[in-house]
Amino acid sequence: MKKYLPIIFILVLIDQVTKFYIKHVFDLYETKEIIPGFFNLTFVLNPGAAFGFLAKLNESFRQIFFIIVTTIAIIIVIYLMYKEMQHKLRAFSYALILSGAIGNFIDRIYLGSVVDFLDFYIKNYHWPAFNIADSCITVGIILLILDMIINKKGAQDANQT
Repeated sequence: MKKYLPIIFILVLIDQVTKFYIKHVFDLYETKEIIPGFFNLTFVLNPGAAFGFLAKLNESFRQIFFIIVTTIAIIIVIYLMYKEMQHKLRAFSYALILSGAIGNFIDRIYLGSVVDFLDFYIKNYHWPAFNIADSCITVGIILLILDMIINKKGAQDANQT
């Protein structure tokens, strides 16, 4: 676990610095086109989970719910990371997921919402805005799934010989 702490720290720091920049340079809902027809920086606050899930719930309930759920998720990821330390890709995946969870958790505690700003689109189709923490979680989950597939195939191959 200790060897992943610098990675977790750096990713949380990058996440928080980029969010700090967006909050202090952009007005809420302000957009700056970066790559025409493909990518903008757009400052939005997401009170819900992924893609605004649960955003319409009562604010005080939503806050308590997300703080409890995120705390439980962080504890579970730390446990799994310790348990799976022998699998390097899996442990790295958990480090990415943990850094993303911590980054968004900080926003929820201090702002009550998560700062999102990466806005990818093609023509009128926009992917929901997201942030560095969301990217860490997504890449971590993809790597985790790949690791499980690779290890399952390796275990099947070992059993056949």
